[in-house]
Amino acid sequence: MVDGDGESENTDGAADSSEGEASSEAPDPGAAEPSGEPTGEPAPGPEVPEVPGGELASNTYAGPLGTRNHTGTDAVALTFDDGPDPNWTPKVLEALRERGIKAMFCVIGAYAEANPDIIADIVHDGHTLCNHTWFHQFDLGTWGEGEIRANLRRTNDAIEKAAPGAEVKYFRHPGGQWTDRAIGVAAELGMESLHWTVDPSDWDNGTTEAEIRDIVLERSGPGSVVLLHDGASNQEDMLGALGAILDEFENRGYAYTPL
Repeated sequence: MVDGDGESENTDGAADSSEGEASSEAPDPGAAEPSGEPTGEPAPGPEVPEVPGGELASNTYAGPLGTRNHTGTDAVALTFDDGPDPNWTPKVLEALRERGIKAMFCVIGAYAEANPDIIADIVHDGHTLCNHTWFHQFDLGTWGEGEIRANLRRTNDAIEKAAPGAEVKYFRHPGGQWTDRAIGVAAELGMESLHWTVDPSDWDNGTTEAEIRDIVLERSGPGSVVLLHDGASNQEDMLGALGAILDEFENRGYAYTPL
């Protein structure tokens, strides 16, 4: 499996066909498909600019099928998919904590169930949670509405068990393979469907640290939603690139929003 469509921008409304693979070392969810659904004080992050008149930018929902692919302000959103991973997610959290950055984590339900302490740390540090299905099902959007609902609820239930009271305000379909049905069910469950602006293919073992860094820096701008992975299979290169990315974003004066 692969995460992202290999493009930094996707505003033509066509559904994507690829996205990051869930870590092969993650635990078996232990159920047939489809199926029903801290550490120290976090440092404060940069303030997000207010939107004049409360209106979002016109390109906020320019993703496939009208999904959100920009923040709607000048602030940038860092999003991390396919975790939590017991080896890499804590390292990402530490890197963000050191700089006071709030981000979004699009988590897989089976891994949330297996790593509840990491989910609790994500919430404790003030990051936003996003539902990334129970076990990274690429074809989820083709299932029946009841099956989709059961999968997303099961994922949210695992998150809620790990971090009671935590909100899950967003849904990201694996591979960006959006369908109106999946978007509609997510909306019924109170979740907004979130795509991305920049995909450096950090899910691909063939993508180097330098390539990840360069693609993100070349293609990011105010309002970008950046797709990265704390899960999948190339976390070492992603983490290596992350420091340089954050350094340059700081030089550009970007604020961050966890959405």
